Amino acid sequence: MPELVPLLELAYRADLDILVGRWGYQPDPAALPAAYEQLTASAHAAGSRFWLQDIRRRSVNDPATTQWLLAEYFPALAAQLGPQLCVAYLTSPALHQAIREAPGFADVDSYAGRPFALAFFGEEGAAVAWLHAQQQSQRVAR
Repeated sequence: MPELVPLLELAYRADLDILVGRWGYQPDPAALPAAYEQLTASAHAAGSRFWLQDIRRRSVNDPATTQWLLAEYFPALAAQLGPQLCVAYLTSPALHQAIREAPGFADVDSYAGRPFALAFFGEEGAAVAWLHAQQQSQRVAR
């Protein structure tokens, strides 16, 4: 019997102060609420507002889920976790292009002064470097 791949694996990297989420496959949108509940619980348990979300195994974003994330989920979590929730998405080239071409896409610079910031990367090192820069800028701002 083949081993089942979990939808979402979460690990808090205390050495980096980053919550890492690795998405195992393209989910049915109906499976997402439970996954985001798991993500929320892990973020609260770690007290982490710096996230690396590896979505390279996903091929599309559900527009309704994206709207919910931007309008409700991220703002609510940012209010609970601290000054600014920073999420670095690690994407495949095809998904990155689809996200950038979607209506309403906001570049990382448009999040300045907002309660959360999102950025998209093709390489994990660049995503972690961006999260470290956000950590440093928030420490300086305090």
